[in-house]
Amino acid sequence: MWGAVIGDIIGAPFEFLGRKEKNFPLFSAQSHFTDDTVLTIAVARALIQYDFGEDFEQALVRQLCWAGSAYPDAGYGCGFQTWLASDAHLPYNSFGNGSAMRVSPCGLYAGSLEQALELAERSAMVTHNHPEGVKGAKAAAAAVYLAKAGWDKEEIGGYLCDSFYLLTRTLEQIRPEYCFYTTCQMSVPQALTCFLESTDYVDAVRNAVSLGGDSDTLAAIAGGVAWAYYGRDGLTPEMEQLRTRAEALLPKEFLRTIHTFTQICQ
Repeated sequence: MWGAVIGDIIGAPFEFLGRKEKNFPLFSAQSHFTDDTVLTIAVARALIQYDFGEDFEQALVRQLCWAGSAYPDAGYGCGFQTWLASDAHLPYNSFGNGSAMRVSPCGLYAGSLEQALELAERSAMVTHNHPEGVKGAKAAAAAVYLAKAGWDKEEIGGYLCDSFYLLTRTLEQIRPEYCFYTTCQMSVPQALTCFLESTDYVDAVRNAVSLGGDSDTLAAIAGGVAWAYYGRDGLTPEMEQLRTRAEALLPKEFLRTIHTFTQICQ
């Protein structure tokens, strides 16, 4: 979960700049969290309530509404803003990458790959009930679960290729023509490739920003998987430092949620 949040914060200043290089400051005066972080926190809050026996979908709708009310200027997409303003809160057949950017807590909470896929689908369906929206969420959550479960990159990549996307293009092939996309099918495979080609957590996030697209979301998805992978045997000093920097930029209620959620997942 920290991986998605930190990735969002690092990627946010570059969201509309089309940056195509990896050499950039990780934190600056422009660093801030966006809707990626807010909605990831909302999913974690729903899973905490689910752990105490509440219906997951009902809890998630309630928490997503809380997020929109408490943090109205986080940068939500038009479809989600319309959903927030409605009374019925019905899914709107979206295949936007919002279903994948917020899903990392499902992979962390799950006790099995099957549960990770189930929770990811349920988390997507309350808003992003288009097959591609569900697919993106399931792929991202599965990658997080497999990363924390001890699978190596070749095994994770093989599973993702067999089950979701053909990850055959390298970042060098993707980067030159890639631009700002907000769909799952044009964000999730690319973000997963950023993780698969990385050497550590920071490299995964730099890969994501260097594509020059929806940088905060790409970095949140790639970062969520990378943190689970590179931190599964304990955080490196660099990851600890990044977490400390991010903590200073987050509301206390986010930090409380992350602490409680982390305890539940242990």
